[in-house]
Amino acid sequence: MKTWLVVLTIAVIGLGAYSIDLHGDKEDLQRTVLAQYTDNLTDASEKLSHLQRAVSQSLLFQDEQAIHSELDSVWRLSSEVRSSIATIPIGQELSNEWMNYLGRLGDEAKRTAKTGDYEAWREKMPQISTNLQSLSDDWTAATVDFYKNDGKMDVWLQQVDNKNPNATFDNVKDTLKGYGEKDFPLTLSESDWQKKIELKALQDAVITEKEAIEKVKYLFPVIKDATFTVTKSNDTAPYPFYHIQFHQGIRLGYVDLTEKGGHLLSYLVERPVDEAKLSQEEVIKKAQEYTKKLGMKDVAYVESRENHQAWHVTFARVHPGDNALIYADGVQLKVAKDSGELLGANAMEYIQEEKIKPQTAKPIDWKTFFQDDVQVQEVKNIYTDNGQFEQRLCYEVIALRDGDSQETFRIVIDAENHNVLKVEYLT
Repeated sequence: MKTWLVVLTIAVIGLGAYSIDLHGDKEDLQRTVLAQYTDNLTDASEKLSHLQRAVSQSLLFQDEQAIHSELDSVWRLSSEVRSSIATIPIGQELSNEWMNYLGRLGDEAKRTAKTGDYEAWREKMPQISTNLQSLSDDWTAATVDFYKNDGKMDVWLQQVDNKNPNATFDNVKDTLKGYGEKDFPLTLSESDWQKKIELKALQDAVITEKEAIEKVKYLFPVIKDATFTVTKSNDTAPYPFYHIQFHQGIRLGYVDLTEKGGHLLSYLVERPVDEAKLSQEEVIKKAQEYTKKLGMKDVAYVESRENHQAWHVTFARVHPGDNALIYADGVQLKVAKDSGELLGANAMEYIQEEKIKPQTAKPIDWKTFFQDDVQVQEVKNIYTDNGQFEQRLCYEVIALRDGDSQETFRIVIDAENHNVLKVEYLT
């Protein structure tokens, strides 16, 4: 009996020591993570201050080279501040406001350097410089509050989850929102783009949760006998949708459908995948059949890429006027290599549907457009974004340069004005 008591006592002491070790490890991990957050907060504060100075310094010069140097600093620092802030858990809304404001500022600097419209920059930037100073002060106050947590990770996480919000970080969020709307008002094309992203054009009637499940069973009969759980999107989502989780045998996954009309946004199923049995051609054929079953009868095949379990097959909507591919209206399917089962679909871009303005394609003489050692292998008509939220009719050219070593390029050229929009090195 005494022996058992001794053994039991030792076991209890051992468990207690193990518990203390675990607690100590957890505290060490929290301190490490918090130290990283602290470093990133400090880094963001310093770079934000440097960014404000770079904006002010860009207003000093008439000399083009000097202006370009400062514009490059504004673009670089705005990207660096974004990178620092992206690694800090400060809440999704505040993070989004920061990403938007800094991104717009960096884009403005890059665009000014490209267009040379320095007068517009000088007109806009004095107020933005003042606003950045205000933001820098608010951000510094917020980080001081963070340091007051004295290394307490649970306090920080409660602030991030809005269970015990930090008023100073909320001030930064509100200030950013106000400055963002005033400093960088949306252009007409940006406003149209935002409406497209938020599916403003959807006029379909709202469907019920029961109707959403029936739609899922119709689109994906392989899971018609699954157990379903339906939740609605939260209030901050850009548009309302149903998130439908399912479980059936070896299959586990989800489907997202818009509340208006029950349009497919995304589909993903996880299951064990056996050894590959289907060829690429067979997979593409099955993928084409799936697009028709999903109601996407106006798309054409673009490309396919593989991993060890599946093929990822991309389609794009075909413009009815000229049969050019609208890359922005894309559909991506994931097809299993073993049986050809549809394992995933992303139709978000397809639903957003671009509105194409009439454009005229003017022919190009490739022999005079390219150097003599360049051979045009393929030309495809496409629509793509020109960087200003406008879909332009373009020639997508695959060209081979037959020099000392053969090199292949993908070149996108505006079909109307023949501006080169993109050059991509392939091999």
